[in-house]
Amino acid sequence: MAITDLFSVEDKVVIVTGASSGLGVAFATAFAEAGADVVIAARRVDRLAETAQAIEATGRKALAVACDVADQAACQHVVDEAIATFGRVDVLVNNAGVGTAVPATKETPEQFRQVIDVNLNGSYWMAQACGKVMGPGSSIINIASILGITTAGLPQAAYSASKAGVIGLTRDLAQQWTGRKGIRVNALAPGFFASEMTAAYPDAYLESQASRMLVGRTGDPAELAATAIWLASAASGYVTGQTIAVDGGLTVT
Repeated sequence: MAITDLFSVEDKVVIVTGASSGLGVAFATAFAEAGADVVIAARRVDRLAETAQAIEATGRKALAVACDVADQAACQHVVDEAIATFGRVDVLVNNAGVGTAVPATKETPEQFRQVIDVNLNGSYWMAQACGKVMGPGSSIINIASILGITTAGLPQAAYSASKAGVIGLTRDLAQQWTGRKGIRVNALAPGFFASEMTAAYPDAYLESQASRMLVGRTGDPAELAATAIWLASAASGYVTGQTIAVDGGLTVT
């Protein structure tokens, strides 16, 4: 196989959760541009229509499914619909997530549980449903965060705990499934990329973190999506159980 062929995701079937905005849209459209058909899932199903149009504009097929990933049955429904439409699932991008910035002495049990339920439990339910149907050579890409590795000056105990949990989940699923099922499981830990979450940050917050970014800027969502495509392709066939920080060097400062 030619070296460039190793990077191909042509004709793969990819599920992207949280695909109604931000990084989810970037993942979904990037995979379509690279030749994959994409199943897009989110709670805001009305906004999935825009993502589906962007996918279909590339000439690839899109399937939009309403899903709250905190609901295990809803996650199973997404996978069932993917199988019914495309016959298989090759890649899962576990992108759906929520965040809070509540001081630890003030955060309510409900606020904490909601973040864990979506970010950690939801990643598990989606991976579990996909793990039942994926074949050898498949890839699960969990979207963690640098906040699962370091801190960044905001009170984000629930979010940081959930993303650290995703990193641990990634290691264990890789240990269980790579050798036995041929499913590679890795995580991306994004730094600061434009999204609904970063749009809600306090004024001048990103500027305050700029000195920690060795490349001197926030990330372009296309850079993160390109890394996901690599993890979905045969080019990363010897990579599993890893968490890859895509953060402009922030975690090494």
